Amino acid sequence: MGKFVVRSTEKGSRFNLVASNGQVIATSQTYKARRYCLQGIESVRVNAPVAAVEDQTKEDFAEEKCPKFQIYQDKAGEFRFRLLAKNGQNIAHSEGYTALKSCLNGIESVRKNAPDAEVEQEEE
Repeated sequence: MGKFVVRSTEKGSRFNLVASNGQVIATSQTYKARRYCLQGIESVRVNAPVAAVEDQTKEDFAEEKCPKFQIYQDKAGEFRFRLLAKNGQNIAHSEGYTALKSCLNGIESVRKNAPDAEVEQEEE
């Protein structure tokens, strides 16, 4: 089972969703306060299992309604995803993957791990 690891910084708090193998599968933005970070975690828990997948790497892709995972390619040509909540806000994003299949596996890992993941505070 995965876990959410919350880290506090000078600028606020952010989380990583970490799979049971220790791999970071999704990262949040930096929130001004820890309570907003915890709300972001709850949003990932609720939205990830039901989010559609919108593959923006395909020509003439079908635009999905939020919540959704958007797959895109970055400037380096790597595949990445971001999870958008029902209101369209970006609540988590991935690292870069060299293969689309690996990116899709990352999305499935978020869906699998997020709903029951415990929250752990990382020491500074």
